[in-house]
Amino acid sequence: MNKEILRSLIFRHLDGIVTAPVVASLVKKDILCFIIDKKEITLSELTQIFKANEGYLNVALRTLASQGFLDYRLNNQNDEITISENSGTQYLQKYSPFYFKAVSFQKKSANIKEQITDSSFIEDFTRLTHSIRDNFSITFSEEPGERKVQEQIIKHIEGCIIGPLIVYLGMTGMFHKYFMETSFQATEFHRNYENFEVILDFLTHLDWFKKSGDNYKFTETGIYFAKRAASYGVTVSYLPLLNRMDELLFGNASKLRDVEEGEDEIHVDRAMNVWGSGGAHSNYFKVANDFIIKIFNQPIHLQPKGVLDMGCGNGAFIQHIFETIERYTLRGKMLEEYPLFLVGADYNPAALKATRANLINNDIWAKVIWGDIGNPQKLAEDLKENYEIELSDLLNIRTFLDHNRVWKTPDHISTKRISTSTGAFAYKGKRLSNNLVEESLKEHLELWLPYIRKNGLLIIELHALDPKLTRKNIGKTAATAYEATHGFSDQYILEIDVFRKICMETGLNIDKDLFRKFPDSELATVSINLLKM
Repeated sequence: MNKEILRSLIFRHLDGIVTAPVVASLVKKDILCFIIDKKEITLSELTQIFKANEGYLNVALRTLASQGFLDYRLNNQNDEITISENSGTQYLQKYSPFYFKAVSFQKKSANIKEQITDSSFIEDFTRLTHSIRDNFSITFSEEPGERKVQEQIIKHIEGCIIGPLIVYLGMTGMFHKYFMETSFQATEFHRNYENFEVILDFLTHLDWFKKSGDNYKFTETGIYFAKRAASYGVTVSYLPLLNRMDELLFGNASKLRDVEEGEDEIHVDRAMNVWGSGGAHSNYFKVANDFIIKIFNQPIHLQPKGVLDMGCGNGAFIQHIFETIERYTLRGKMLEEYPLFLVGADYNPAALKATRANLINNDIWAKVIWGDIGNPQKLAEDLKENYEIELSDLLNIRTFLDHNRVWKTPDHISTKRISTSTGAFAYKGKRLSNNLVEESLKEHLELWLPYIRKNGLLIIELHALDPKLTRKNIGKTAATAYEATHGFSDQYILEIDVFRKICMETGLNIDKDLFRKFPDSELATVSINLLKM
């Protein structure tokens, strides 16, 4: 088992989940053919000709550029984006019909739990997986560029099948230790065992299982994927949005996010998103130990009174923080004398519910409240009024959240700012200039300054990559999937160097000794920073 190859497969699968609906939507409008014919065209011209939502069209084209299917040139000085065709564009157009099969399946698999009982779904699954086994009857080209695209597209389509399946199996207990260590039959796991057996047989074809008679047993490859099921969770959770790509690009995009207060979100499966985030982010939580231990090993009079986890998700990070402090710090030995105030805040009711349940199950005391990262003043007032806790007395922590703030146009826009970001950003379909997004982040961070002067801000954040870098490293990064799902859902991830530049502009100092990035290379898409005044 080559772990590097298997890890590369995960990244390629995630690429496919976001690329397939983009390709299908653009091909239906003949946009790829148009670009090939014109050779080069600006984004604004494409938007006008095809009556598109410029913000999301920008995200879509940048997605294809990250996969090497287009050339994408951004000039932040004059805010102009130019799209050019390349050999990959022509190969993509040639093999694009394969994506339509994947998109059709992906639309159904957004509700895979119910679909498994449907015979028509299993028939579609069978046809598609047989095509995968046969490589869509493709005769692989001897021309390296074309063959690369052929193989890339096949892995994309495989990802459209694998992604929803692995998340479904992970969330419903298939990857429990019991199943991974013993042989089992389809009848043990699903009442529609005949349908389920068809799925298991395809996974056996992929070498996830060995089959003997009616018995299945995990292979090392299967165990590898099973342990990383959460890696697919966040991307797959956005299928409700990705499956409406035509509306995003050419329809009334704003209605895809407009829900009444108290109603479930319609653009994302939030419970799945929280599950995927909790599992995928656990490794970063462990690395944050260095920060937590240093802070809570200080003399007691210098320590925060507690911790606020803004955007608490499923409560996993609060649990990790408490256990780390309790076991490994000076404060952990003094909890009776100096109690640790734990506060979990989140904007989403589903996340608050998951946090409360997990903390209760683990016998951890914490306050769990609604909070908006874009309005720290209200959060501070609520904490003071309801719990007599000063927000500034707490160590403020957040994980993968600042990029997910509700968009607010900056009050002050500098005419001198020329962004260094290569990102694609939108709000309800409207394109946002990168200069504006940088200004927005600066004003957002400034809102928190009164509350972090005393104890600082520990922040784990997601970042973008230059699409030119991503296309050179296909199979080595999940940047394409991250940036597509976040771009289409009005989130604002910036490159690490851009993010750190804005932090310093606001007067925040970065603890260089504790700074971490993942991976520790030019492909880093996650950073951990301790910011202080």
